[in-house]
Amino acid sequence: MVDLGRDADDAGVRPSLGLVGATHARVPYERLPRDPAAETPDQRRWVSPGISAGSSGERVASVDAVRGLAMFFIIAGDPLAWALYDLSPERQGLLSAVVGFFSDQLMHVDWEGFHFYDFLFPLFVFITGVSIVLSLPRLVEREGKWAAHERVLRRSFLLFALGLIYYGGLSTFWPEIRLLGVLQRIALCYLFASLLFLNLGTRGLVVALVSLLVGYWALMTFVPVPGIGAGMFAEDANLARWIDAQYLPGKRYYSAYDYDPEGLLSTLPAIATCLLGVFAGLLLKSTRTGPLQKVLWLMGVGAILVAAGHLWGLEFPVIKKIWTSSFVLVAGGYSALLLGALYLVIDIWGRKAWATIFVWFGANAIALYMINNVADFQGLARRLVGGDVTVFLDARLASGMGSLVTVAVGIALATVLARYLYHRKIFLRV
Repeated sequence: MVDLGRDADDAGVRPSLGLVGATHARVPYERLPRDPAAETPDQRRWVSPGISAGSSGERVASVDAVRGLAMFFIIAGDPLAWALYDLSPERQGLLSAVVGFFSDQLMHVDWEGFHFYDFLFPLFVFITGVSIVLSLPRLVEREGKWAAHERVLRRSFLLFALGLIYYGGLSTFWPEIRLLGVLQRIALCYLFASLLFLNLGTRGLVVALVSLLVGYWALMTFVPVPGIGAGMFAEDANLARWIDAQYLPGKRYYSAYDYDPEGLLSTLPAIATCLLGVFAGLLLKSTRTGPLQKVLWLMGVGAILVAAGHLWGLEFPVIKKIWTSSFVLVAGGYSALLLGALYLVIDIWGRKAWATIFVWFGANAIALYMINNVADFQGLARRLVGGDVTVFLDARLASGMGSLVTVAVGIALATVLARYLYHRKIFLRV
């Protein structure tokens, strides 16, 4: 099983195929003697400026924590939001407002705007970009550039296939199969961002990033939609929706509007989100910048991106469902701010204990996402504390408390599994 959440391990543990077991997982690399005469031209030539590709295999623990935080709330956020929503009507005043606020933040906005829950998917795509920088340079150094391309292609294909399985696989008939979705988008972003990283220098990556963001804005703003016109960003009237309706085969998530939030055209700016993560990874791996300077760069650039995104949003609205360029900047900015904060606390100050649960989730992120789809942690929780138990809690404590306890049990089940896999050193990856 592919797990992009473990790609960063290639920078710090010995790689293996399939199920990584306790006897040979997380073993530090032995430094191999460098024989210039035995190296291929690609191995001698390809080291990004300012990066020590052969540096110590120390892991960037904050990257694991950010990845795990994203996956924790991707799995738990939706049921937790509805549980809080069920609980909030029974509260009055400030408490009701606080519970309602957190419930809203754990739900997607209907169309234009930005909630915490809208942040999680681009955060995961962003951290995938960071992992690209942590894994591929060492692979190129060991095995050459072609081997890196081969691995990128294989992982992208397998992750795309897992996405098809996630949405039902062959359990239904064409055209009721969803061709594009969350895992497929991660696969495409990983694929194209990796290829760009392997074949372009820093200036080329900047040009690619700007081209994707400005190009998408230009297409959405100036290309007329038949029967509607140009520059429209309504859910039922925009170029991304029209292209999905005309050219995206299979099932589309929003059948009423005939488009998919992980559709064809909006994949372009999603790749830009991954490239922002690549730039963050380049900063973390830089040997020219001190740890505190890295934090300042991440926090400063993150704040600028958030401000720039909201300003751009005055003309090109912040909309996750079509992944607008302004949304890329806002989500990328918050991702950089979060990574900078956790890098400071975890990697510089060494305060890691509080993030342990997130590290567990980050170690098997894609695997847990797939397991939740098949096993359904919340469904298992309802088997344990649903029915009469929920009714009892609602009657004795407060209306909605039964749902909250059920969600808590579901989260606990996921956490126990994540901890078990981590401590047994079982990492499901290619």
